[in-house]
Amino acid sequence: MKVILIQDVAGVGLKGDVLEVAPGHARNYLLPRQLAVKSTPAAEQRAEGIRRARQEAEARAKQEAEQTAQALAGQVVVVAARAADEGRLYGSIGVRDVAEAIRKFTGVDVAHQYIDLRSPIKSIGLHEVRVRPHPEVEFEFVLDVIPA
Repeated sequence: MKVILIQDVAGVGLKGDVLEVAPGHARNYLLPRQLAVKSTPAAEQRAEGIRRARQEAEARAKQEAEQTAQALAGQVVVVAARAADEGRLYGSIGVRDVAEAIRKFTGVDVAHQYIDLRSPIKSIGLHEVRVRPHPEVEFEFVLDVIPA
């Protein structure tokens, strides 16, 4: 049965996709949960508009991610934290702390979900931080943790 997805469905497809699925899957799962509609010529035209809008939004998101990467790549962001004399922090610096430090130091907003710390930062010094604001855009910058 040919259907058009009206919501993203994991393992099936994205909103606006026109798919050929098993009749039972459409009848028992997709259609009752209002995840898809039966394909008609008018519905396929609407689906084309949805796909075009999705592609434009993805292109905008990638462009914004590339601008963020250009602004931050290779930069050194400084964050002050309370530390003992031997250089160990009281507590740790996590992704939310890194996102706040980026915003304060550079003025660029980066969501904490995009920041990849291999483990929480627990010592003063220089640390490499990877940021992935888009699946196709990834960059690194240096976080300099200084004692407060």
